[in-house]
Amino acid sequence: MTSNPSIRRLVVVFAVAGSLLVAGLTIRAASLWAASQAPLSVAPVSVSSVQQALEAERGRSAALEAQLKTLEGSAADLTAALDAAQAQVGADEQTATELRASLAAAQDRLAKLEASLKAAAARTTTRTTTTRSTSSAGSGEDDGDGEVDDD
Repeated sequence: MTSNPSIRRLVVVFAVAGSLLVAGLTIRAASLWAASQAPLSVAPVSVSSVQQALEAERGRSAALEAQLKTLEGSAADLTAALDAAQAQVGADEQTATELRASLAAAQDRLAKLEASLKAAAARTTTRTTTTRSTSSAGSGEDDGDGEVDDD
């Protein structure tokens, strides 16, 4: 082509400038096309409103953390109460077993005592009957003057 370097430089400069101009026009056309296809009906959120929302969420997060700590404390209390209740149930079971054994022994003693009372009552009835029979047979006859004759 040309052998003159200054002409060559001038052509390169114009080519680079032209390509930059074409790139800029392409970007502008793409932005106009995108704006026409998706217009902004709602204005973008401001930085201050985002910061306010962030602070509100931080406050909410802190409140939730406090509630979580309270729930953890309550869960620990409930666990301790459950352990104590289980220990009490174990003690109550042992006491109930001892009371059952004591009741069975008392029922055995009561049954023996009732049998003993029945036997004593039967012996008393037999003695009373025997004593009456013996006293009736050993006495003399009454002759009407209140004295008993023992012939």
